[in-house]
Amino acid sequence: MKKIRFSALLMLLLSCVSFTDVASAATKGEAAKPAAVQQAPAENVALVNLNTADVAQLQSELKGIGEKKAEAIVQYREANGPFTSVDQLLEVKGIGKATLDKNREKLTIK
Repeated sequence: MKKIRFSALLMLLLSCVSFTDVASAATKGEAAKPAAVQQAPAENVALVNLNTADVAQLQSELKGIGEKKAEAIVQYREANGPFTSVDQLLEVKGIGKATLDKNREKLTIK
């Protein structure tokens, strides 16, 4: 019985503390404002042209692309001609949707 009382008292105390924090933030106007998401301006992103980039550039500029995947991209381009869309990168062995999504803003096919 003492454990139940102690647990109930502890829960009540924690509820009051968290409510106080929420009420304090609401009076300051902070609760209504969502957190700002910082995004890098598109102008500052160095673009990687899939049709001209060499292994070293692909490897250094793209996330999740090591030497083997960079070589696979170049080999695919040499075998199939220039990329016609960024999504065509999914046809390269070892490149999946997650890797493409991580790098999509950096990729171009000019």
